[in-house]
Amino acid sequence: MIKLFKVKEKQREQAENASGGPPVKKQSAGELRLHKANGANLTKWDKAFVVITDLVLRLLKAVVSAILFYYTSSRLHWCALPADISELNLPTSCIIRFPNGKDDLMNFEVSIQPDDGYYMYGTSQTICPSVLCLIWRILDVPISLDLHPRSPSHKGGTFLFTFQVSPIYPHEAPKVKCKTKVYHPNIDLEGNVCLNILREDWKPVLNINTVIYGLYHLFTEPNYEDPLNHEAAAVLRENPKLFESNVRRAMAGGYVGQTYFTRCM
Repeated sequence: MIKLFKVKEKQREQAENASGGPPVKKQSAGELRLHKANGANLTKWDKAFVVITDLVLRLLKAVVSAILFYYTSSRLHWCALPADISELNLPTSCIIRFPNGKDDLMNFEVSIQPDDGYYMYGTSQTICPSVLCLIWRILDVPISLDLHPRSPSHKGGTFLFTFQVSPIYPHEAPKVKCKTKVYHPNIDLEGNVCLNILREDWKPVLNINTVIYGLYHLFTEPNYEDPLNHEAAAVLRENPKLFESNVRRAMAGGYVGQTYFTRCM
């Protein structure tokens, strides 16, 4: 094989020496058409037509290649979504629904019923002292129960979020909106959500499960340092008791300041 390459190289050198210069560079298809057009004594308009035709063909080839690349990459990225959905490991207070059916995984809803913090979902646990004394006498054992009623805000509510997943997921974060009007420092009255992993901290290694846990975390520990609702953030920072009262009023359905909130409990 090496000997064959040497023979071809020698033949090439002999051809260069015979012609007095290097071999002619191979022409592209467009250059060949233009060369033929020059040899055919065409007018300048005919030559311009040949050049434009060649440019259009090149442009079409580039567009088709780009479309095929986008379609292929989108399909590969979309294949990651069903795996993420099937591997969800959510808190019991979070429920996912597909309003358009399982054929449309790109659009779905998640409802969150917080079980801790200001927005806690549950009922007040109170026991009448006379009932406690009766139980104590019947069982003849000491019983220790919390007789203090929980805060009414702990009755909590259900908060609905919509997810729109990009065709290039997971290279782009899903778009999330809160459909429940809520008094919250990190969710404004239009439903926009301030969550770092939905913005600058999103990475392809993150997934839908991470986002839902992040939303759940917003209700257990609202953050007044990175607010969308600046008024609610200021109240939480300066007067947590008043913030708790405002949360209770908003979830029960009523006005907080000049803003009316529908009942979500």
